[in-house]
Amino acid sequence: MITQALQEAIAEAERLIAAAPFIRTEQDLLEGYDYLAGRIRMAMQTAFDYDLEQPVFINPTHQFSRQGLDNPDAIYFHAYLKKGVEYVVRGRRGTSADLSFQVMGGSYSADAAASNLLAFDDRELEVAADGTFAFHYTAEAGAKTLIVREVFNDWDTEERGTLWIERPDTAGRPRRALTRETLGKKYDVAARTLVGSIQTWFAFPHFFQYQQPVNTLTAPAATPGGLASQRSSIGHYELGEDEAMIVTVPRHDGCGYQGIQIGSDWYASTDYETHQTSLTKAQAFTDPDGLMRFVISERPPGVREGRPSPIANWLETTGHRTGPIMLRWQRIDPAGGDVPGPSVEVVPVDDVAKRLPFHAPLTEEEYADRIRARQQAVARRMIS
Repeated sequence: MITQALQEAIAEAERLIAAAPFIRTEQDLLEGYDYLAGRIRMAMQTAFDYDLEQPVFINPTHQFSRQGLDNPDAIYFHAYLKKGVEYVVRGRRGTSADLSFQVMGGSYSADAAASNLLAFDDRELEVAADGTFAFHYTAEAGAKTLIVREVFNDWDTEERGTLWIERPDTAGRPRRALTRETLGKKYDVAARTLVGSIQTWFAFPHFFQYQQPVNTLTAPAATPGGLASQRSSIGHYELGEDEAMIVTVPRHDGCGYQGIQIGSDWYASTDYETHQTSLTKAQAFTDPDGLMRFVISERPPGVREGRPSPIANWLETTGHRTGPIMLRWQRIDPAGGDVPGPSVEVVPVDDVAKRLPFHAPLTEEEYADRIRARQQAVARRMIS
C-alpha cells in the first residue's frame, strides 16, 4: 500500500500529541489535534510540492498550520536547494517592513539545529524603480533550504510583494512523468516530516525559552540560527487566572519592525486573527515616556464602569496558563547602537489599571473594531 508509511506516521503523531506532558484540559487536547491537522498539512505540502528540478516557494506556515512560534506578522516561504545548482530569485518588492533571505544547512530536529549559511535582506539587492529585483545564487556545499520572510509592521497599510524562484537549466522543460517509485518516496517523505516536526517543536523551546526562569525575558540578542538584522528577547510565562504580566519595552524607531507575541505550549502562535495575541509598534499604544507597556492576562486588565475592560496593549492568553513569549526587532539600523530590552513585572490583574494610567479602557465596540481590522489584514496578506 503506497500510503502505508504515512498512515503509520499519522497514528504515531496522534500518540505523541495525546501524550504531551503539558496537556491539562480537554481544550488543551483538542488544540493538540488541531495542531496535528496543521502538521499533516505541512508534511503533505512539503513532500508533494518538493521538486528539485522545478523549484517553487511553498508557504508551509500560516494561520492554519502553525509551527516554531511562528510570527503573526510574517509570511514565510521556503524552497529546497541542490548543491552546485544555480537559482534565480525574482520578485517585486511590496511595502512590507522587511523582506529577508536566509540559506540554511541541514534541518532542525529534536536534537540538532540547522546552520545558517547566508542571511541578508533586500537592502543588499538592486531594486528597480518599479520595485522589481532579481538575484542569482549557486547552492554551496551543505545548503538545503532558501527561506524568505516578509514581515509587516503596519497590518493596515503595508502590502505584499511577489516572489518566485527558478532554475535556468531546467526552465522550459516539462516535469518528469510520475512513477510509483516517485510517489512512494513522496509519501515516505511526508511520513518522516510529520513525526519529525512534532518531535522537533516539542524539544526546541527547551533549548531556548525554557532555559530561562519563568516570567522573565532575556536581553535582546541575535536570534539563534536567525537573521543578520534581527534581535530577539525570549521567555515564557506562567500566570494564574487573576494575575497579569506587564512587559515594558522602549519603542525603538531605529528599526523597521518591532513586535511582541505570546504562544502556546505547542510552541506555536495562538489565534492572532480573532484574538489579540500579538502587537507591533504600529499597533501598540506608546506612553508619553516613550515606553510601550503590554499586559499579558487571561481576563481584560482595564476597568470601565466598574467592569473588566480591554485596553489597547492587552495580549490575550486565550485560556493558556503557560506559554512562550518573544519580542523581535528587525531591519535594525547598524548605527543605532544596542537594542533597549524589556522589563517584566507580575501583578494582580486588578492592579493593572492604576499602574497604567495612560491606557484608556476600550468599549466592546472599540475592541471589536480592533479584531475586525486584524481579520481583514490577515485575509489580505495570508496564504492558506
